[in-house]
Amino acid sequence: MAVVQDQLEIRFRLTDGSDIGPRSFPVATSVATLKESVLTQWPKEKENGPRTIKDVKLISAGKILENSRTVGECQSPLCDMPGGVTTMHVVVQAPLEKEKKDVDQEKQNNLESRKGDQ
Repeated sequence: MAVVQDQLEIRFRLTDGSDIGPRSFPVATSVATLKESVLTQWPKEKENGPRTIKDVKLISAGKILENSRTVGECQSPLCDMPGGVTTMHVVVQAPLEKEKKDVDQEKQNNLESRKGDQ
């Protein structure tokens, strides 16, 4: 008879090899909630930390996890051992579109100010 596990121990591995956690989460926890947990626990001394959950990608068993999925749905029977700690890799990716829009807006403002100087 299989034992149903209500909680999972999850460790978040950052790109520099350091970890956040492990911490216990109910299997019904959404991936979006996990990302919020990463945001709140992000080490203050690390540069280029995520600002929103949109900046965070969680990877488990080689798959990028979707915000709407639950921890239980993302479990891999091959990788997650009962009573063990699951490691999820954290990738921080700043939204490129916003940065591009900011640069374009700055260029536009410079052009307008040059026209006013003429």
